[in-house]
Amino acid sequence: MKAAKENSFFNDVYEVVRQIPKGRATSYGAIAKYLGQKRGARMVGWAMGNGYLQQGIPAHRVVNSQGILSARHLFETPTAMQERLKSEGVTVKNDKIQNWKAVFWDPENELL
Repeated sequence: MKAAKENSFFNDVYEVVRQIPKGRATSYGAIAKYLGQKRGARMVGWAMGNGYLQQGIPAHRVVNSQGILSARHLFETPTAMQERLKSEGVTVKNDKIQNWKAVFWDPENELL
């Protein structure tokens, strides 16, 4: 039963991630909070760990709460996450999104 519940949560995470617009990013914690798991940022991270290379999930748009590309090592190359964000107009310097407050997409405010 636990695996089914976890799989359902992972699918909910992926559905939120698919809705993040190009040029924007969100955090693991913001997704967790939106899904009713206020302290579930790590669970979102686990879900993303299984989803980084899946087709149709823009995982490069999910970063830590300070805008740091904390999961860049999970991509096919160490710079792939930054390159994808840059191609969408997001500036990254030293593995951190610049102007994080302007780029941040909060699912609680954006998804009704």
